[in-house]
Amino acid sequence: MPDTRICLIAPSGYPHDRAAMARGVARLREAGCVLSGLEVLDRSEQRYAGSDAQRAADLNALATADALPDIALAIRGGYGATRLLAQLHYGALRERLSGSHTLLVGHSDFTALQLALHAQSGLCTFSGPMLGADFGAETLSEFTWRQFWDTARSPSARVEWVTVPDAELDVAGPLWGGNLAVLCSLLGTPYFPGTDGRGIDGGILYVEDVGEPPFRIERMLYQLHLSGVLGRQRALLLGHFSQCRPSRYDNGYELADSFAQIRRASGVPVLGGLPIGHEPDKCTLPFGAPARLQVAGGNAQLSFSGYPHLTPGG
Repeated sequence: MPDTRICLIAPSGYPHDRAAMARGVARLREAGCVLSGLEVLDRSEQRYAGSDAQRAADLNALATADALPDIALAIRGGYGATRLLAQLHYGALRERLSGSHTLLVGHSDFTALQLALHAQSGLCTFSGPMLGADFGAETLSEFTWRQFWDTARSPSARVEWVTVPDAELDVAGPLWGGNLAVLCSLLGTPYFPGTDGRGIDGGILYVEDVGEPPFRIERMLYQLHLSGVLGRQRALLLGHFSQCRPSRYDNGYELADSFAQIRRASGVPVLGGLPIGHEPDKCTLPFGAPARLQVAGGNAQLSFSGYPHLTPGG
């Protein structure tokens, strides 16, 4: 990680927690990283980190940069990336970034960009930590930090976790997914992957969300099911569903019930426990990379390769 060049991008919300942003910048610098794009930390327009044109320009600039950064790192999520999708220069980004070692990293609202860049440019990006909430947390997650750099610096990586004890599975396919609400919001648009806009065939799909009650989670999962996306997957992996609590009206209906229902309705293997989402511990996953999922004895292992990664002196 020494001398790793990180360019900050702000495609969504403005940096409301300035202390967290400052901690993130300091930690990355202490690790020997060289940061650029710090001006995005001073931008705000309503709830956004600048105008749509400014935020789109952060990404389009990658297509014309004299030297690409090693990492383009989102500062935070929120909302706003969807407004940029029609303004991105997909052909130029594909030409400049395909075959490069540049990592585009973020999660939550960043899912919109990941879907669009894969659908329109075939690019592999990363679901992973962001500057403020993750690298700038008051207490840094050692798991998040270690897994991020292990993945970023290696041509292959894996993540392991504990899941349901009775599951037995060994499947392979392209790894993709992200925030469930953002993913569902792009169904049926040109920015959703798949030649027919109905998802990646034979994929391993991962989802996470925050602040959605269980019935809304079930409704969104049904949207994936009824649209045909879910049935085209080898497996559905559930990450963190933070603050997704039922109300009194739910009358005993919990998040686990929504997952059990979609498992019954879809017939697709549904596995929980993947460490990704709006919690301190999160793994870094390459969106669009070939992956293999092996589950036995209550333990799950997801391995992946063939994604952009940092190279010594690169």
